[in-house]
Amino acid sequence: MSDSNTTDFTSPSTFILLGIPGLEAAHVWISIPFCAIYAIAILGNFTILFIVKMEASLHVPMYYFLCMLAVTDLVLSMCALPKMLSIFWFNSREINFSACLTQMYFIHCFTVMESGIFVAMALDRYVAICDPLRHSTILTNPLVAKIGLAVVLRGGMLVLPFPFLVRRWPYCRTNIIPHTHCEHIYVVTLACADIRVNSYYGLFVLFCGNGLDMFFIAMSYIHILRAIFSLPTKDARLKTFGTCVSHLCAILAFYIPGLFSSLTYRFGQNVALHFRVLIANVYLLVPPMLNPIIYGVRTKQIWGRLLLLFTHKGT
Repeated sequence: MSDSNTTDFTSPSTFILLGIPGLEAAHVWISIPFCAIYAIAILGNFTILFIVKMEASLHVPMYYFLCMLAVTDLVLSMCALPKMLSIFWFNSREINFSACLTQMYFIHCFTVMESGIFVAMALDRYVAICDPLRHSTILTNPLVAKIGLAVVLRGGMLVLPFPFLVRRWPYCRTNIIPHTHCEHIYVVTLACADIRVNSYYGLFVLFCGNGLDMFFIAMSYIHILRAIFSLPTKDARLKTFGTCVSHLCAILAFYIPGLFSSLTYRFGQNVALHFRVLIANVYLLVPPMLNPIIYGVRTKQIWGRLLLLFTHKGT
């Protein structure tokens, strides 16, 4: 197999995913927390969707956006974790070239979508706090549906060039990817061609996705904080700010690992490869696990409905 990995070829039929380079001996042990993360993400996000569907009082924009976030997290988990666990447990490292491009597209697409959903949730908090009397008339169900469609279309269109750009290059070095999944920049660096267009377009997607989204979220919270500090009493300020805590925690859990992962890849050449891969996996896998926990614990309507569900089962 080593010969097939190093001889000349222009269109590989398969890629080889190494998993976490340098930590192959610990793959089975690493799989334990990864498997737990996967189980919590699947159970937690399905629980969010079930509770919102069953509770009529939660059929409002904030929870519609939360359902969009839950669906996005489920897709991200299902795109990455099953193949990752098959590498850790069964040493099943081969992935078809087309399957690799498909996985790459969906991972990057839904990552951009998740960022867009956080902007939509920031808009909901902005309207709810800065113009509460008109919240229901501004964020109507048709508008929420249009925002959701815009988020999906933006993610799909921005990432669509990735697989086409990757497919057009010849591959004459190796088909071994030192990663747990097919990430765009790790795949395209295997090409024996000038890949600057991929690098520039990757930066463009990063700017139009996370960069602009963080700017819009920051602008929303500047106005939100101004409105909060203008409230007459400390209790009112704390109560109003409390409605934003879940959103802020989810934002930090998503953007901080993403920013760190991007910086370590582009500027951390002296950082160990296995550490860069682990950080990339944290960025991809931890937010889908944390989001339902954050919203389930911090949002009294969801927490109350969940407790009611279990107490009814108990009786």
